[in-house]
Amino acid sequence: MKNRLIHIPTKYGITRRKFLWVTSASAAGFFLGCAANPVTGKSQLMLVSEDQEIEIDRQNSPYQFSTDYGSIQDKPLNNYINQTGKKISALTHRPHMPYSFRGVNAAYVNAYAFPGGSIAVTRGILIELRNEAELSALLGHEIGHVNARHTAEQMSKGALTNAFIGGIATFAGTQIPGLDSLASQLGMLGAGALLAHYSRDNERQADALGLEYMVKAGYNPNGFVELMNILRSTSKREPSAIELMFSTHPMSDERYNTAVQTVQTKYRHAQNLPFYRDRYMDHTVKLRSMKGAIEAMQKGERAMAGEKYDEAQTYFMKALKLAPDDYAGLVMMAKCQMVREKYSEADRFVKKAKNVYPQEAQAYYLAGFININQKQYDSAYEDFKTYEKILPGNPNITFFQGLSLEKMNRVSESADKYYRYINVVNQGDKAKYAYQRLVQWGYVK
Repeated sequence: MKNRLIHIPTKYGITRRKFLWVTSASAAGFFLGCAANPVTGKSQLMLVSEDQEIEIDRQNSPYQFSTDYGSIQDKPLNNYINQTGKKISALTHRPHMPYSFRGVNAAYVNAYAFPGGSIAVTRGILIELRNEAELSALLGHEIGHVNARHTAEQMSKGALTNAFIGGIATFAGTQIPGLDSLASQLGMLGAGALLAHYSRDNERQADALGLEYMVKAGYNPNGFVELMNILRSTSKREPSAIELMFSTHPMSDERYNTAVQTVQTKYRHAQNLPFYRDRYMDHTVKLRSMKGAIEAMQKGERAMAGEKYDEAQTYFMKALKLAPDDYAGLVMMAKCQMVREKYSEADRFVKKAKNVYPQEAQAYYLAGFININQKQYDSAYEDFKTYEKILPGNPNITFFQGLSLEKMNRVSESADKYYRYINVVNQGDKAKYAYQRLVQWGYVK
């Protein structure tokens, strides 16, 4: 066919050429300039304003929390984590930031911060801690990254300026033509690109700030040393157990030794401050009773990563035997059954997950894909609609709503969804598929 310009009716207002040249320029609108670092006071190249940090956080952190199976449903524990974090953040270099702290249901060992102050700690690391001083060290370190603007620094250097809503594979498949790579695109919009892979200098500074902040808040600085020792010993005992944490937080014996030396010198006067062990144990008693189930989930996820799906299923079965109503365990098992193409089994687990935690979006996302594979397109569409109500703004949902509508022969509604999708995402198999459908149906002329 001869290359030529063709148009889409006024309702859609896009041409083939415009489609091909739509850019994914960041909505943040980076501006070149310098700013004084709030910690050091020194001028630094900074292309991201504080308002932009907050907006980037607001737009992206909810997707990561959902990827990590949502906030812990133990409300008293989450309140305790948030109150501990707020106590520390009020004494920092940027106390005005909109900090929030929560535990998330993920089993892997990690903690992370978004640039506007949204901070999460996983159940996997919470079950390793032994007192509130260690928790304050962990939260203080993450607050340190926010205060030193480490993510904004990475973005200003260009390391993260291409960050956009993407996806983490959830191991499903489909026979839809043109979507062969669907299995790698079904994710819950994890914001991995925005979770900066900090440099060793970033880590050193966050360590120093974390120690400073926790001592100001009245915690024994040896809690920081103990945290470093927990991470160091865990990495040597089970290297893969905290590889995700080390990918964003490079760990080394040097960091541990520096913490020991700093506590023995600079913070020697604070070594009589409390650890608040009993308070931590009281608030985490329910969580610690699940340690066996969480460790089984960790092993199951590692087996999944190694494509040992039968082994993963065994571990997830063990986890659910210990904690039959655990949302994360149910969703993990649903994913395992999906990759094994046991869709009816996957459906059973994901339905229970929806009942256990109806306010969390991920199970509805997976349910939609399960229903697509079972050719239950009306149910798939409803699941995707529910996901969108809980967690709006995911362009992948718009595409899969369009796909579900197409399979129900609701062409006009499907075309509208496909058009909306390609105005947000203009690359990849899904964009190509959506555009081809618009051409085939005559919406592109």
